[in-house]
Amino acid sequence: MPAVTGRRGQLVDGARSEDRFAGPATGDERLLLTEVLAAQRATLELKCAGLEDELALRSVEPSTLSLLGLVRHLADVERRWFRRVLAGQEAPALFSSEADPDGDFDGAVSGPGAVAAAWGAWREEVAFARSFTAAAPDLDVEGEDAWRGRVSLRWVLIHMIEEYARHNGHADLLRERIDGAIGV
Repeated sequence: MPAVTGRRGQLVDGARSEDRFAGPATGDERLLLTEVLAAQRATLELKCAGLEDELALRSVEPSTLSLLGLVRHLADVERRWFRRVLAGQEAPALFSSEADPDGDFDGAVSGPGAVAAAWGAWREEVAFARSFTAAAPDLDVEGEDAWRGRVSLRWVLIHMIEEYARHNGHADLLRERIDGAIGV
């Protein structure tokens, strides 16, 4: 394999992008969707690796976008789609609310336990989503959402891949601003 130059392959902690995307490229639809989503989740973790309080650094004023805000936001997004919409649980958002819809980003400030709490919530929601998806009889399981109406597990998985991919683009720029680390 030729040497990698430029941005391609240069990741924080020296990891290679291929490691995240080593799952199958053919086969069962559920397996493919969950593997691609797992790779996107791993990308978020990779972009945040080795940082603590720096995770709360904002992009540029007046934006409140930060890596910590992304972790908090994605914990809420996972919770919404898998717990509330698909599983039908009474599970209010953890970091935002109707009164404070941007609380996931606005409240992402460094401090004792803030980073650990955000990662803990995110990991708990990801674990629930993985468990729910694995236990679902098929991808046609449906739930009701106030925004989209009836949605299937298949649609939610595709939407989550899109959600992570978009926010991982933000994470690329945020990480480069913090310490110059770049990668795909």
